[in-house]
Amino acid sequence: MIIVTGAAGFIGSALIWELNNRGVQDILAVDWLDTTSKWKNFYGLRFSEYVDRDDFLKLIEHSDKKCSRVEGVIHLGACSSTTEADARFLMNNNYEYTRKLAMWCQAHNKRFIYASSAATYGSGAQGFSDYHAVLQKLRPLNAYGYSKHAFDLWALQEGLLKSIVGLKYFNVFGPNEYHKQDMRSMALKAFYQIRDQKKIQLFKSHRPEYHDGQQQRDFVYVKDAVRMTLFFWDNKEICGIYNIASGVASTWNALAGAVFSALKQKPYIEYIDMPPTIRDQYQYYTCADISKLRAAGYASPVTVLDAAVSDYVSAYLVPGERHLGE
Repeated sequence: MIIVTGAAGFIGSALIWELNNRGVQDILAVDWLDTTSKWKNFYGLRFSEYVDRDDFLKLIEHSDKKCSRVEGVIHLGACSSTTEADARFLMNNNYEYTRKLAMWCQAHNKRFIYASSAATYGSGAQGFSDYHAVLQKLRPLNAYGYSKHAFDLWALQEGLLKSIVGLKYFNVFGPNEYHKQDMRSMALKAFYQIRDQKKIQLFKSHRPEYHDGQQQRDFVYVKDAVRMTLFFWDNKEICGIYNIASGVASTWNALAGAVFSALKQKPYIEYIDMPPTIRDQYQYYTCADISKLRAAGYASPVTVLDAAVSDYVSAYLVPGERHLGE
């Protein structure tokens, strides 16, 4: 049995979809179904059991039978809001919960793969290398990023990165993100803006070295992200922290252009002021170094931005927020 936490979430549900494509159904799905529509991400997915996240730790700690069946845990459950201000909540939810799971997997010799985040890189002043030697130098810009970084540092300090895997997801977009509200990708937001208003709004640049819309991100399609994740499930001898990304920096203008193209519409971009509340936390450039991932043996090509956006828009958004399992 594979345990997937955050199973109803964006990447978690996409991961189960990919496991199902491989014929794997013996999956324990763990999540917290709140008032959002993320339960719809379970449409068409096949798993053997569902357990609420608050009951999950008690279940594995007190069930020897359950423990014997578990191959490992892919821990994707977390609060991923970069604007969440409650640092205590984030540390409990993202750091402490992950620490308990990691210790349980270590005690029972189970594979443990967990979601870190590109938010740990902060402004990018120290680069975007996933080599462990730079971990101590990173300075996240928000409490979410710090909660993820804190666990990376703890795992390094305890020597666990020799036996577990941490994955730093960059700007993932694609089907099953519909419930994420303000944290939805710009690709999704752009689709609705263009469909309804025939234009898209992007933030102006507040740094002279970047023109409006020329801020850059490493965008990665969710289908690529889950294949990269399962590479580490398939190759259990590989451990440590790795970037999950395209390795290419694309501008917001390029992303907007891809959505316009997928909708066969002429580009019309309106640049608006960035809210002062986020200016000090805003990343102007992200581009993952994926050489370590490649050196580990991941050889599959990464879907280029235009093709990924085209697939997302035509196969999932135009039909009406279609889910991966449908």
